[in-house]
Amino acid sequence: MRRIVADRFRRLFNRSFLLHRHHHNHNHPPFPASSSLTSHYPFSPYRFFFSTPFSSMASDSPFPVTAQNINPKVLKCEYAVRGEVVTLAQNLQKDLLANPGSHPFDEILYCNIGNPQSLGQSPITFFREVLALTDHPAILDKSETQGLFSADAIERAWQIVEQIPGRATGAYSHSQGVKGLRDTIAAGIEERDGFPANPDDIFMTDGASPAVHNMMQLLIRSENDGILCPIPQYPLYSASIALHGGFLVPYYLDEASGWGLEIPELKKQLDAAKSKGINVRALVVINPGNPTGQVLSEENQRHIVDFCKQEGLVLLADEVYQENVYVPEKKFHSFKKVSRSMGYGENDVTLVSFQSVSKGYHGECGKRGGYMEVTGFSAEVREQIYKMASVNLCSNISGQILASLVMSPPKVGDESYESFMAEKGNILASLARRAKTLEDAFNKLEGVTCNKAEGAMYLFPQIRLSQKAIKAAEEAKTAPDNFYCKRLLNATGVVVVPGSGFGQVPGTWHFRCTILPQEEKIPAIVSRLTEFHEKFMDEFRD
Repeated sequence: MRRIVADRFRRLFNRSFLLHRHHHNHNHPPFPASSSLTSHYPFSPYRFFFSTPFSSMASDSPFPVTAQNINPKVLKCEYAVRGEVVTLAQNLQKDLLANPGSHPFDEILYCNIGNPQSLGQSPITFFREVLALTDHPAILDKSETQGLFSADAIERAWQIVEQIPGRATGAYSHSQGVKGLRDTIAAGIEERDGFPANPDDIFMTDGASPAVHNMMQLLIRSENDGILCPIPQYPLYSASIALHGGFLVPYYLDEASGWGLEIPELKKQLDAAKSKGINVRALVVINPGNPTGQVLSEENQRHIVDFCKQEGLVLLADEVYQENVYVPEKKFHSFKKVSRSMGYGENDVTLVSFQSVSKGYHGECGKRGGYMEVTGFSAEVREQIYKMASVNLCSNISGQILASLVMSPPKVGDESYESFMAEKGNILASLARRAKTLEDAFNKLEGVTCNKAEGAMYLFPQIRLSQKAIKAAEEAKTAPDNFYCKRLLNATGVVVVPGSGFGQVPGTWHFRCTILPQEEKIPAIVSRLTEFHEKFMDEFRD
């Protein structure tokens, strides 16, 4: 009986698949043109249908929930930063612990994710003092505390505790976040930009990721709704668009000009999407760039703001690396500052700006703090955004506190100011040195070119692979850059992420490497990678 049902399901699925494909061939032809459905876009909505054998669609599983009957949007969703290569690395790490000396390396060097403290970066002392005191306010008025904590940390902790409901970090807060903390953040934004900020525009979230998901959930109504997204991009965007059932409209950054964002490219992709019946709702801009590390010029940002205004697009500004700028000729400018300096008012441009405590010089990834500043929405839409925040009750209070500290650190005259500036400066200077060392090393490798890391925490070198290597990857049923990264991992213990997980111009191959391993380990990464690369190129030389 089960086999009869399974056969019937296969027939129905095949029929519905053909109808689905027929529909998309008529309504959403490829842009850019391609002969393969799975290569129309860097993240193809058809990948699930082609990668899942029809014979596996029927299951004899004893479980009521299987991969064949869960939400297909979940199957479409991919997140390369913690994908196959990282899973292999974690298994290798277990094997190294169980069987020391079993591999040609003695440790795994994780260069795959922007997780600074996991790689040895120390937290900022002032931030952690305030967090400790607010988590245990009973010690605030004890005499011993004066000798253990700085006076400004104690004063700030008192201020924050008085603002928190019940004076307890274990309590729920207002769904947008503690009002006093939002006041502090708004003041910090105003000090940064030179333009007013409203605490009621601040929605505090557990890192920037939930804020991105909230916006995708708000904007995407069906698969006909598109989001303009940079390629390469941070996989959070492709994943969230897939999960919420939207359509990723790619615009390609220009690698030859240092990953430039060109307005003609935006216009070309927008027009192509519209001609295929896609309702483009928003433009994602990541500045400084992830994985590409570029910092946009203010002039470029002005053109982007004008483009969104003219086309009626929501501007989704990922600004989580705003503290990570390493070149003196570039400076971070928020899109809100740029739009206000152009004369656009509160209701002229619809803008959502994302910030996080996970990046910058602080790297507090595990504390899950962040916020979005929402401007240019109608009152009725803002009510819906608030409703969505209310469903989650509130973000965690420790993350809220950290977000307020990041936007209002110690100032001149505070007891912690000099030590804070020294810690911050040392971290950013070291990151700049590491970026330069890795950039130089990549550019010395045969067939590899790497643009300068102007900001953020990553390099995204291009690797030109031989036809022999590409064929070997095809035989291994994997992408060529994934093939390279897996070989690199197994030979050296160095973990990088294949560029195919971020999107790239078809026919090019890249990998993303963080600059976060401690400075003393960078030479080992360079030597291991160099030795491996020479052998790989010789092995697969045409």
